[in-house]
This record gives sequence, C-alpha cells and structure tokens, in this order.
Amino acid sequence: MTLQALLVVAAALFGVGLYGALSQQVVVMVMMGLELMLNGVVLAAAAMWWFLAPDPTGQVLILVVVAAMTVEMAMGFAVATLLHRSRSADMTDMATDLSR
Repeated sequence: MTLQALLVVAAALFGVGLYGALSQQVVVMVMMGLELMLNGVVLAAAAMWWFLAPDPTGQVLILVVVAAMTVEMAMGFAVATLLHRSRSADMTDMATDLSR
C-alpha cells in the first residue's frame, strides 16, 4: 500500500468515528466513535512513521499507544457499565450529573 492509500483509510476511519461520536446518544456508541477516531490517528501516525523513517522503534511506540488506548477504553466501558447498573442511564443526557 502507498502512503496516500493509508492516509485515505485513516481519514475515513476518523470521519466515521466523528460521525458516530456526534450523532449517537448512547454512551457506548459515543465511546466506539471516539475509539474509531483514535484508531484513525494511530494509523496515520504509523503510516507516516513507516514511510518517512522505517525504524522498529516507531512500531514499538505505536504498540504502546494501542495498549494505553485499550486500557483507557476498558476503564471507560467500566464506568459506563457502572452508570447503567446504578442508575439505568445509558443515554448521554441521562448521564450528565455524575455527582450523585
């Protein structure tokens, strides 16, 4: 694949994620849209790194970023699950007040 093709795929991932994050009201769907956006950014960064300086340290850094994203999304899903269990709130406008 060429750099342009990878950047087009990354832009498509980011666009679909942006649409998903802005158009949905369910907390889990918004989080999935944010995850797609982050995956698009990581793909663009990995493609640029590979084509500009094909060095294995860049691939290791991308793996660390993906691992950190996985932990972050797992914590977000845990909070969404706890919110749903305690208040039966699965919509974003129902989850605006988290102080109670």
